[in-house]
Amino acid sequence: MSAIYLIGLLLATAGLGLTDYKYKLAFFYNRRRTLITLAIGILVFIIWDVLGIALGIFFHGGSPYTLGVWLGPEFPIEELFFLNLLCYSALLLYRGFTK
Repeated sequence: MSAIYLIGLLLATAGLGLTDYKYKLAFFYNRRRTLITLAIGILVFIIWDVLGIALGIFFHGGSPYTLGVWLGPEFPIEELFFLNLLCYSALLLYRGFTK
């Protein structure tokens, strides 16, 4: 039960990957540019999260659905997967609407 959130994030990302594959929107259109774009977006949100945690705005709150693996105080490992999902879905939406 503790990995349910991570499993949900991975399934959602896999669904986005299938959509990307079918319509060749991002990763299957230009792999290098997509990886760079996702890395920049994730890095910006990591900085955002770290600042929010340092200012006492963001906190984990404890959940039975997370693994309990922490990358830092109040920063669970699932956050990286969530940020990837967020950036990937935004990129696919942008590419889908501009295509």
